[in-house]
Amino acid sequence: MKMKRIVFSLCILSSLNLAAQQKDTIDLLPVEVRAVRAGSTAPFAKTNISKSEIQKQNLGQDLPFLLSQTPSVVVNSDAGNGVGYTGIRIRGTDATRINVTLNGIPYNDAESQGTFFVDLPDFASSINSIQVQRGVGTSTNGAGAFGATLNLGTNELIKKQYVELNNSFGSFNTWKNTIKAGTGLIGNHFTADVRVSRLISDGYIDRASSNLKSLYFSTAYLSDKSDLRLNIFTGKEKTYQAWYGVSQTDLAANRTINYAGMEKPGTPYENETDNYQQTHYQLFFTHRFTPFFDFNTAVFLTKGKGYYEEYRAAQAYADYGLASPAPGVDTSDLVRQLWLDNSFYGSIFSLQHHSDKSSLLFGGAITRYDGNHFGKVTWAEKGLSNPKHYYDLDANKNDLTVYGKWQQDLTNHLQAFTDLQYRKVGYDLNGFKDNPGLVINKNYNFFNPKLGLSYHSNGWLAYTSYSVANKEPNRDDFEANTNEQPRPEKLNDVEAGIENKTSRSSFGVNLYYMKYKDQLILTGKINDVGAYTRTNIDDSYRLGVELQGSVVASKWFKAAANLTLSRNKIRNFNEFIDDYDNGGQKVNFYPETDIALSPSVISSATLTITPVYPLSIDLLSKYVGKQYLDNTTNKDRKLNPYFLEDVRAAYSFGYKWLKNVNLILQVNNLFNKKYEPNGYTFSYYYNNNLATENYYFPMAGTNWMAGINIKL
Repeated sequence: MKMKRIVFSLCILSSLNLAAQQKDTIDLLPVEVRAVRAGSTAPFAKTNISKSEIQKQNLGQDLPFLLSQTPSVVVNSDAGNGVGYTGIRIRGTDATRINVTLNGIPYNDAESQGTFFVDLPDFASSINSIQVQRGVGTSTNGAGAFGATLNLGTNELIKKQYVELNNSFGSFNTWKNTIKAGTGLIGNHFTADVRVSRLISDGYIDRASSNLKSLYFSTAYLSDKSDLRLNIFTGKEKTYQAWYGVSQTDLAANRTINYAGMEKPGTPYENETDNYQQTHYQLFFTHRFTPFFDFNTAVFLTKGKGYYEEYRAAQAYADYGLASPAPGVDTSDLVRQLWLDNSFYGSIFSLQHHSDKSSLLFGGAITRYDGNHFGKVTWAEKGLSNPKHYYDLDANKNDLTVYGKWQQDLTNHLQAFTDLQYRKVGYDLNGFKDNPGLVINKNYNFFNPKLGLSYHSNGWLAYTSYSVANKEPNRDDFEANTNEQPRPEKLNDVEAGIENKTSRSSFGVNLYYMKYKDQLILTGKINDVGAYTRTNIDDSYRLGVELQGSVVASKWFKAAANLTLSRNKIRNFNEFIDDYDNGGQKVNFYPETDIALSPSVISSATLTITPVYPLSIDLLSKYVGKQYLDNTTNKDRKLNPYFLEDVRAAYSFGYKWLKNVNLILQVNNLFNKKYEPNGYTFSYYYNNNLATENYYFPMAGTNWMAGINIKL
């Protein structure tokens, strides 16, 4: 009860805001980023995160953990310490429904629509700004935004030359080493920046190690009218698999157990790993016709290739299309690799005109994805003859997006916002691993309008908006009977808010109602090939309020907090449960249930104390209410609520040739809370009894990271 009182007090202390939102600098951003971001008076819920805010917490954890204090956010980690594979949910929606762009270029995986920041290790060290839009938000490029949009920008002009050495070390043998350097602006025209990073960790979960490397290079030529910029960045990851979670039985006594690799007799298989490299090439061109009229275009290529390796016991040779190595030998332990070799390429563009009273923007993107999925057996205990790809399947996806945005001052204080988007998506899927004969050719045409009004005066902003988003199924959704193909999803989003900002305080209230049609969720239903794929449900919604606030009480103390209260419901839900006694599945009907992994309460708070300049201490609080593992609101299938407290201390100084030295110490989970922010469940009938198996992804107890950042 004491912890509940603490978090309640912190939220009341700032019923006010997560942090005083930065003064809007969208007009200073590169054109390609400005095209997909919402301005300060746009009628959408948004949070802007500056470079300095990113840097002070960038000690090695993946990008989702750097966003943990923003409103309505819940993060998780397979390895349990925020390094390696991580996940993020905003308003209860997962990463497959969060649109992510890098400098305006789509980043979501074209097939799964997920985002895998593990493929861009330490990318936060190259980001100069982030905007988080909650809800549908303004039109952008790439996959439809069904919960939020993340716009990441790296195309910053740094006019002075610099060298930075950033190093951190902490629990679980976690190391981050980063070197950054830039030429500054040479001859008023040329600039170049480079970063090299290495990040390793043993992880909290057994064997959940990470070995991550990345390189970022950007160069630009600037003139009065035109700019040309080239970005090349790559990330290479090798992580030991930790995606099975921990069973409810093991959670109490052995919460770090990892089942990956355990099919091998004796010690676990040492190379049960995920291996992937992703390289991005981005070329931007911007031309300013007048101070009020500019054009931007970019071409890009994202190249990815990698595999995950698995040890599998007692596998039938026939299942892999392999001949038996000897008479009577039909099965063997083996090692297999599941490969993905893909290319994602295309172009984005925007044409922008703005004046004192209006802003008009026309933009879009055309992209193509070519993916090759194949698997191979690399070793078999009882012999391997004529090894070959046991599946080899191609998948293609085309995506065309065009949008127009018009913001018009109706009076000195009232603005109208109109945003119309057309999107055409085409799939060509030539089979699946477990259903190689299923060929899918689907085309979708989506119209996504957004309308809103904003009123601003003397530090006050009030707004309301109505937005429509349509979203295509992902690749795995199609692996079903051809007569039972998934339908696209549709979202109607209504937002209304009010904000007030002064030099010493800010607060904001945002109300939202997100009404889904044909949302795709897991129901437990099995398709024709025995897989649990997502099923369209007719009626579901999210209704909530987001409170934010901040206050600068004195020169040595400031506070910020946010609180989200929501209802996340499905109407008329059918649950399918496997019946091992009689075959088939049993069906349970629920008139109304909670949407899985959607807590009704999320809050965070930050207290910053500066006892002696330049020493600052941040107390970081996070509360997440209970979450259900499936869509049945069954109390036996849930994640418990949790409250976390982190503390971070930073001290900076400079001396002669050392422009700045920043020392940081952060202790996470100060009170050693045992908690699990993510998990999954499945149930079945056996011996006339209902059995339920819950699996959880535990997070580390008290742990720490220390960093030293040096600017020369």
